[in-house]
Amino acid sequence: MKNILITGGAGFIGSNLVRFFVNKYPEYRIFNIDKLTYAGNLSNLKDIENRDNYSFVKEDICNFDALMNIFRKYDIDSVIHLAAESHVDRSIKDPFTFARTNVMGTLSLLEAAKRYWLDTENKFNDKMFYHVSTDEVYGALDFDDSFFTEETKYDPHSPYSASKASSDHFVRAFHDTYAMPVIISNCSNNYGPYQFPEKLIPLFIDNIRKRKSLPVYGKGENVRDWLYVEDHARAIDLIFHKGKSGDTYNIGGFNEWKNIDLIKILIKTVDKLLGNPEDFSLDLIKYVEDRAGHDLRYAIDSSKLKNELGWEPSLQFEEGIEKTVSWYLENQNWLDDLANRNLS
Repeated sequence: MKNILITGGAGFIGSNLVRFFVNKYPEYRIFNIDKLTYAGNLSNLKDIENRDNYSFVKEDICNFDALMNIFRKYDIDSVIHLAAESHVDRSIKDPFTFARTNVMGTLSLLEAAKRYWLDTENKFNDKMFYHVSTDEVYGALDFDDSFFTEETKYDPHSPYSASKASSDHFVRAFHDTYAMPVIISNCSNNYGPYQFPEKLIPLFIDNIRKRKSLPVYGKGENVRDWLYVEDHARAIDLIFHKGKSGDTYNIGGFNEWKNIDLIKILIKTVDKLLGNPEDFSLDLIKYVEDRAGHDLRYAIDSSKLKNELGWEPSLQFEEGIEKTVSWYLENQNWLDDLANRNLS
């Protein structure tokens, strides 16, 4: 039996990962710790909230004393750390919050894990601290055939990516200084169910449904690599169980899209599922001033993960987008409840 602490488990990627582990590993005990800020939503986990192998703990990962109590109370032997502030626009307006949560929160978790594990009989044996990071720490790529690899030098351009880069460095430092077992994965953009609707895909699905404008930064030429969130959960599962301590693994979809092309696919898919005429919602596109420090292109090389552990994405993008759009259209109450909650 493992006692796994998953941080940020009420968020988008976190809730999908918690559900995956709870369903796949009934012999594990999964402890979901989340502060329940604006993006944390326990309704994401209604279907598993009463499972015997699942527990929720409301707490701030920056509260070191509370973390120590959680490690002791539940005998935590593994951490999968996803809790983070992640919206670039918010980081530009309020970098302090991102530094606090992403840097100091990660450091608090690392130190709590290190102290508790070193006090146990087996020390670091059979322990693991898995840190989930982002491809944005690598900076930006040009329109060429280059990709981010595990050896790409860090070059963060936004307060968000700088805070994640700093947290990555702390994780590696604990491995190098204390011989603490750690793994880092850096993933491309995720999409799928339960994503907070400030992010592009759920926001634009909802705006198309409501006939609201679709604001596109610049000319919409920025390129991102997209991965379905359940494929990310499968990758984390594989790396957690079979990855090498001290290593980094890139997770990507080999699935690059210009923002404007992605938006047109969303329009086509939403209009089709709503029964609208083809191109009915193209008039909603509105080009706006580009975001400060907007990186041109991200693209992940996942060949290490594929060659060493046998992982690759399971869904083609068009299939994943239709599945995602269908979910949001069928769960409009989920979106509306979030909107009402954040207006109150």
